[in-house]
Amino acid sequence: MNDTSWQPEPVPAGPAYDAQVGPHTRPMPIVPDAAGRDFDDREARDRGAALDGGPLFRADTPPQEPMPSPPPPHAPQPQDASPPPKKRAGRDLRAAIGVGVGLGTVIFASLLIVKEVFVGVIVVAVVVGLWELTSRLQEKKGIKAPLVPLAVGGAAMVIAGYVRGAEGAWVAMALTVLAVLVWRMTEPPEDYLKDVTAGAFAAFYVPFLATFVAMLLTADDGPERVITFLLLTVVSDTGAYAVGWRFGKTKLAPRISPGKTREGLFGAVAFAMAAGALCMEFLIEGGAWWQGLLLGLAVAVSATLGDLGESMIKRDLGIKDMGTLLPGHGGIMDRLDSLLPTAPVVWLLLAAFVGTG
Repeated sequence: MNDTSWQPEPVPAGPAYDAQVGPHTRPMPIVPDAAGRDFDDREARDRGAALDGGPLFRADTPPQEPMPSPPPPHAPQPQDASPPPKKRAGRDLRAAIGVGVGLGTVIFASLLIVKEVFVGVIVVAVVVGLWELTSRLQEKKGIKAPLVPLAVGGAAMVIAGYVRGAEGAWVAMALTVLAVLVWRMTEPPEDYLKDVTAGAFAAFYVPFLATFVAMLLTADDGPERVITFLLLTVVSDTGAYAVGWRFGKTKLAPRISPGKTREGLFGAVAFAMAAGALCMEFLIEGGAWWQGLLLGLAVAVSATLGDLGESMIKRDLGIKDMGTLLPGHGGIMDRLDSLLPTAPVVWLLLAAFVGTG
């Protein structure tokens, strides 16, 4: 059969043909089938592949998933049934309040009974605080600040400040640092400078600053001055917590303490200034309300800086609390963080306003 007018159908482009048909490929010979019809071998091969379930047999291809229909323009969006998370304080408030009330009872009872009993409370707090600080330094940084000379010298520092005033406190501070230098000589010289530097820092940070609380007590109205100091510091912390928890949005020092906000600082200042005006007017003999405003402002700033300072230390050590002695609070040092730097500020301003007598 020689029908020159018949030509094979053009081959569609696609992956099933591109591998076999090119611009220089000769057409395959035409062969007749059993019925006498002519078709080329390529078409036969393709039909056979389709019958065998090859890629040309569309009935065997996986069905396409229907495209999802867009939602109606005014269809209600699904809502999450769960309520938004509530703000949490991060600590056990019941335990914290209970411990705070217990500490306040001990402090005020010792103030009202005998002054020397309160000096003993300061000494105990200093020794426990030094133990917590030196323990964390050794655990986290391998720094061995000698605890024995620090504890003995710290107790002597507080007593000397109560008996001899600022002069006695400075002398006891110098002797304590000297004792740290000598005590550390009994061990190998490796890390000597690091250990004694940490010891000197601990002596200044805990007992020396706490000595100003004992010096407040030496005045005729000493208990009232100590109550003013404690009350203003607690009110400042409470105001910062309450306002910051409710309205805080702008971080104060996110790299040091992410929980503190500028709004909380404003709350601390407002609360402390109000409490300072009341305390100077009704507790401190010879005080005036405007002096209380300045005193409250200074306390709010020093308490916040003290809190940030210990937060910096704890971040460097990689810990959340200095100890676990006080449920809901952490350790003793976690309660002294804002009190320690505030004590010399209150002592200095009260001495300037009404004297040290």
